[in-house]
Parts: sequence; structure tokens; C-alpha cells
Amino acid sequence: MKYILLALIVVIIISVFRYFRQRNYLKTLTEDQFREGYRKAQLIDVREPQEFKNGHILGARNIPVTQLKQRLVEIRPDKPVYLYCASGARSQRAAQILHKKGYKDLNQLKGGFKKWTGKVKQG
Repeated sequence: MKYILLALIVVIIISVFRYFRQRNYLKTLTEDQFREGYRKAQLIDVREPQEFKNGHILGARNIPVTQLKQRLVEIRPDKPVYLYCASGARSQRAAQILHKKGYKDLNQLKGGFKKWTGKVKQG
């Protein structure tokens, strides 16, 4: 029992550490803040292609997080990157990958596409 408790405490400590470290390089923006800056940035939808086809933010490019490492050449490191997924988990994972590769200006949509009320393109 004490080993399970110890393991649980270690997992919680690691999760808290990652959360605070990620806040240093990934800005989580409200929809209004996101809308203010995404037209001057690289807007990337990191969901899978089928999700993208069912609807995405107007002007977004689809680079699924599962393909991100192979498609880094499509993302300029000198321009801001605005990421979103369905709820926020995959955009955080994408930001972690980009951060490790030297990308600096990383932003994500708070709540993901599910919370987006702006213009949407189908197909």
C-alpha cells in the first residue's frame, strides 16, 4: 500500500513540475486573444485529418501531432505559432515537441476547437 501511495505522489509531483515548466514556453490564450493574433501567425490544427475535414478554424493548416516531427520543415521557427486541437491536450504535446526543436513563440487556444465560436470552414 505504501508503494502505491509513494508512486502516486511521484506522479503528481512530475505532473505539477511539467505544468509549470510548460507555462514558461506555451501561452494559453482566450478566444479573443487568439483571434487577435492568429492571422499574423502560423495557425496549425494538430487534430487528425478526419477531424479537420469535419470543421476547422478558417485559415488553419492541418499538421496532426502524430506527424509533427516529420513535418517540422512546414513550420517557420521565426514566426509565432498558434496551435489548437479539440480540447487542448494535443496542442500541449505539439508545443512540447516544437519547444524541444527551438521554437519560441508558441500559443494555444484555451479549451480548443470545442470552445471556438468564430468562423469555421468545413472540408
